[in-house]
Amino acid sequence: MLHQRGKAYSQDLRDRVFAASDDGERVGEVADLLRVSVPYVSKVLTRRRTTGETTARTQRGHKPPKLAPFYTSIREHVAGHGARRSRSCVGGCWRHTRSRRASA
Repeated sequence: MLHQRGKAYSQDLRDRVFAASDDGERVGEVADLLRVSVPYVSKVLTRRRTTGETTARTQRGHKPPKLAPFYTSIREHVAGHGARRSRSCVGGCWRHTRSRRASA
């Protein structure tokens, strides 16, 4: 199963890990059967055993986008100049955010 880094596996997959483990399959066998890593299976089963949790935890520690502090000014700039996509608009947005950063 292909997995994107930083995204939780589906609850359906977690449930299948629990079911296979409850049927007596070993961690390595469950991992091979479901095409996931052994550490993933071990982590899910350990978390269920120690805390009772069977769902994914919320994602934490992600960095906000670099332009997040400038979203308001970019929206204002685009609203003032229309939705055109020209080099002048992009350059204007870039200059506007750079000047705000320099003064901050």
